[in-house]
Amino acid sequence: MSVPERPLDTPRRIAAAYALILAAVSALNYVPGLTDAEGRAFGIFALDIYDDALHLASALWAAWAAWRSRAAALTFLKVFGALYLADGLMGLATGSGYLDLGIVLYGAQSMPLPIRVFGNLPHVGLGGLALVAGWLLGRNGSR
Repeated sequence: MSVPERPLDTPRRIAAAYALILAAVSALNYVPGLTDAEGRAFGIFALDIYDDALHLASALWAAWAAWRSRAAALTFLKVFGALYLADGLMGLATGSGYLDLGIVLYGAQSMPLPIRVFGNLPHVGLGGLALVAGWLLGRNGSR
């Protein structure tokens, strides 16, 4: 007996795309040439094993949600979006986020505004887009 094929609707496709993006981000530190002498990806992001684990766990969550159901994908988009958006906004304000415990471990950090913006833009952008998609696609049952 085979499992019936379930079509991927828009929320599930978006969750699948997030799974791919987050898996790629978790691998950044391990691709030769993408980190500088100080271990910063693209000279901006100082990713460590905790960041990699967070991104990989998020990728697995997104993949599971995309595979599971529309409802799971919408929940992923809303919750992930809220968590990552808030983390990015906190990083913009303080120089440290909370998802990787940076605010607890290092406190507020003084850094130039461009570095603060570029360092937190991925979380603000990915989180904001996921949150908006989750709420808009979930409110009217559109595909």
